[in-house]
Amino acid sequence: MSKREIPKTITKRVKKNRSGEVTGHVWRARYFVDGQEHSRHFARKVDAQNWLDEVTADIVKDEYVAPADQALTVDQWCDLWLRTQQGNRESTRRQAKSDLERIRAQFGDLALKEVRPSMVKAWLGEMLQGEGLAASTVSKYRRRLAQIMNAAVEDRLLARSPVTRATAVDSDEDDEPFWYSTEQVWALYEAYGDLGAAVLLGAFAGLRIGEVCGLRTSDVDWQRGLVTPAVQWPAEPLKTKESRRPVPVPLELIDLLNRHVRPGAEWVVTDALGAQVGPWQIQRLQRKVRPDDRARFHDLRHYFASMLIAQGANVIEVQHRMRHKKASITLDTYSHLMQDSAESTRGMVGEVIAARGVA
Repeated sequence: MSKREIPKTITKRVKKNRSGEVTGHVWRARYFVDGQEHSRHFARKVDAQNWLDEVTADIVKDEYVAPADQALTVDQWCDLWLRTQQGNRESTRRQAKSDLERIRAQFGDLALKEVRPSMVKAWLGEMLQGEGLAASTVSKYRRRLAQIMNAAVEDRLLARSPVTRATAVDSDEDDEPFWYSTEQVWALYEAYGDLGAAVLLGAFAGLRIGEVCGLRTSDVDWQRGLVTPAVQWPAEPLKTKESRRPVPVPLELIDLLNRHVRPGAEWVVTDALGAQVGPWQIQRLQRKVRPDDRARFHDLRHYFASMLIAQGANVIEVQHRMRHKKASITLDTYSHLMQDSAESTRGMVGEVIAARGVA
């Protein structure tokens, strides 16, 4: 059936009381979609016609939602949406569930169609101003809400997503890395105490927090000085094949790591009982001892890259050590640290010209 060919009728129906006496009349509007009949009664014919016109417009614009689906709540849709994520990694599903807890708390009892852009904007503003969450964190929750709302639109459960451009969070400043100084890195290492190996792996091997928590003692070549992440916490595959590249490290770092590894331990970073440490444990400690409220554990990885660049490593070398898939990723993130290379290349050309002498 064409979207513009919608069977619909308006009929006048007589209202009678129990005695059979005519007391008035109502207008019954009906339409059919996918073989299903939908109808409503109105006191005035014009209201019945307006309702049918609205339904027709929604169908033509591909924004039609069946009446039975219009009552679906955000909480119910979250449950349905999570079932579609079964093929993803456990860590990805776990993060999704965590994000949805906050979304459910705010919008769970509302029908999908009742969530308005103004409500989304107010929710984001409360997290920013009321709770003091970082803009990057708030943006993460906004992206998750947009993801599930867009999925509802795809399934024709919602006409359009309430997560519009007007709800965007300006997080440019918060997304900028915090640039650790070497002194701050060593201070952080001391403050981490028994978990100091995590700082060493982040700052001097460029490992991500999931890789740090999943690094096994067998993933380290203690003789040759190679760190080769094989899994991320708790035992999930790494995201890309580039992430499995070995990272050469100096024997001085190997010696420091050795001081933290407990005899017979399976993992490099463990708690006081020798158990595997989860990312949340490191993040919790990070919030307590970090030198600045903006400083994340991930920023130790940026320190690692900046240190390599400062020591003269080229783009390809930094790409390999950071285990980026493409050199463009390295350039996009660290090009501002490579400005000195412009002067050095200018000097190289100048030396060639100067060597020729003046004719």
